[in-house]
Amino acid sequence: MDNRNIRQLLQSERLWQFVRFVVNGCLSSGIHYGVYCLMLLYANENIAYVTGYIVSFIGNFFLTCYFTFRTKPTVKRFLGFSGSHAVNFGLHVVLFNVMLQLGVHRLVAPILVMGIAMLVQFTILRFVFSHRKDEGGVAIKKRPES
Repeated sequence: MDNRNIRQLLQSERLWQFVRFVVNGCLSSGIHYGVYCLMLLYANENIAYVTGYIVSFIGNFFLTCYFTFRTKPTVKRFLGFSGSHAVNFGLHVVLFNVMLQLGVHRLVAPILVMGIAMLVQFTILRFVFSHRKDEGGVAIKKRPES
């Protein structure tokens, strides 16, 4: 890669949008874990975990709007964002309880769950965005770009 290509890459809005997405994800995960640990002082693991998820979800929405995509939050965007996270929430709750049942320490379980859920969510999104449909609505596998 020559200097011109590196310069083009560094000037790419998509690259910086991805960087902001990663930063947002790290902040949201930190908020989730921090609220979870704080709530453990007052509630059981599941209530603490769900409370952390809800607080981080709200923060994540506003960070996604203002920071990642530089848009204004709207009800329509909130509903779309909520729908896209419904599967992720279910995955979090199930994995969290599986971890606890397997004897994983309650301070370690959320970290493992966040890592696994991130990989699963990425895999699902990759599948969704790498397939397209023909005129009849039948899925056609998209060829990898070279």
